[in-house]
Amino acid sequence: MRVLLIIPAYNEEANILNTITSIETYKKQHDSGAYVIDYVVINDGSVDQTAKILQEQQINAVHLVVNLGIGGAVQTGYRYAKENGYDIAVQFDGDGQHDIHSLDAVVQPILKQQAAFVIGSRFLPNEKAAFQTTFMRRVGIKILSFLTYLSTGVKVYDVTSGYRACNHEILAYFAEKYPTSYPEPESTVHLLKQKFKIKEVAVNMMERAGGQSSIRAFTSVKYMFEVSIAILVASFMREGNK
Repeated sequence: MRVLLIIPAYNEEANILNTITSIETYKKQHDSGAYVIDYVVINDGSVDQTAKILQEQQINAVHLVVNLGIGGAVQTGYRYAKENGYDIAVQFDGDGQHDIHSLDAVVQPILKQQAAFVIGSRFLPNEKAAFQTTFMRRVGIKILSFLTYLSTGVKVYDVTSGYRACNHEILAYFAEKYPTSYPEPESTVHLLKQKFKIKEVAVNMMERAGGQSSIRAFTSVKYMFEVSIAILVASFMREGNK
């Protein structure tokens, strides 16, 4: 099995090299015959030194000439995965927040055919993660989780998690159709409506080491209103056949 880490990066000069170094170290230590790990950085039109670092270090990357936002950057990664014949794709943040040592946890349910899509969660019952983000952000995530449950009938505890893995069928689907505004909760609703089997697993996440989060306005009323509407709209959209 071939596993691709899709690493979106926008102005991540402070973090991207450490992120790649952690992946390379893990690859050397990873001794599983079940799958091999590759990665691609999607440089989303960064205006800092991200592109220079990637080029100087000869890191595998796709350089977008304009900033597409997180949805467009990640979809570019899914297209790369589809065109290069990967079996599993994993979203992995370039800011150092995702722990590479949790990779096996999100990949194994797909390898064992227990799920088509796996969400790395910080909020599973009885599985408290070391890094829990701010109180207000946790409140916001609970609200969005409740809206997702109302829309689909399925409880997803960490609906905004960007640490996610999918099988070949879903990565091919995402290569053609992926939400741009609020991709994590929207795409999860789309998959649940199509009856894909989704599983949440406990993962470790860490505090961002530098730079600024692309969703630093998460707790604002405007953001919560917009993403709530996006979830509800996604729940009413007509889906094609799997």
